[in-house]
Amino acid sequence: MNVKQLEQSFIKELSALYGEEEAKQLFCLAAGQVSEWNRAQLLIHAKELLNPEQSFAYNTILVELKKGRPVQHILAEAWFYGLKFKVTEAVLIPRPETEELIAWIMDTVKSQPVSSILDIGTGSGCIAITLKKNLEQTEVSALDVSADALKVARENATLNTAAINFIHSDILTYNSPSKYDLIVSNPPYITENEKQEMHQNVLAYEPHLALFVTNENPLLFYKSIADFALINLQPKGKLFFEINEYLGKETVEMLSSKGFTAIILRKDMQGKDRMISCNL
Repeated sequence: MNVKQLEQSFIKELSALYGEEEAKQLFCLAAGQVSEWNRAQLLIHAKELLNPEQSFAYNTILVELKKGRPVQHILAEAWFYGLKFKVTEAVLIPRPETEELIAWIMDTVKSQPVSSILDIGTGSGCIAITLKKNLEQTEVSALDVSADALKVARENATLNTAAINFIHSDILTYNSPSKYDLIVSNPPYITENEKQEMHQNVLAYEPHLALFVTNENPLLFYKSIADFALINLQPKGKLFFEINEYLGKETVEMLSSKGFTAIILRKDMQGKDRMISCNL
């Protein structure tokens, strides 16, 4: 089998589960790891025959993809804001919506520089590490309740040569000795009722601890983080959230009731209410 035939096999086997275009992209990602080829190189090598070792590696990836396992877990890596991150089932896979949150923060600190940042619920560390790489003079801390997630985050900090102060604690009970210029969080926000809308590979392979809240108290973590920020933000400090698209109005009202000002609700590229910033 040559490379082009292999690509056609991937598309045929995966289109029913992922769609044709995504199946093509999955093959490109597999080729990037197995053969270290980009899309252009795939065209150049289209008629090249695969050796047994390569065939085995590609087939292993294909089998796992057919099970619905996320490609980032199969390859054990994901790209975020131009940086490579290790991912396991202990952390959420970094997503494009969170890149938009990073871009918003970066635009904000251009005119309002910050010297200290806390990322709450850091998971893979993608937010904290990306901010540190782009704001080298800023002290960045990252908190998570999961020891397994922090292990991955520390490995990613080493991988990306980013000096991060990691904190193992639960934000619902954490008392910080420090104050910060900026606090950011992408906390659990998906209600139990929303599970039926989610792709099976998310439910099966990503950590529920980082995803779900009860229907009765969907803003649990936002309220707790807001209360924490009231105490631990510097005067005129900023708070950024990634939010549940269905709870933008409720989140704004909660922050307003606690005394935050300059509250901005922002849509993502898909037109969904996805991010909030506010000032102390």
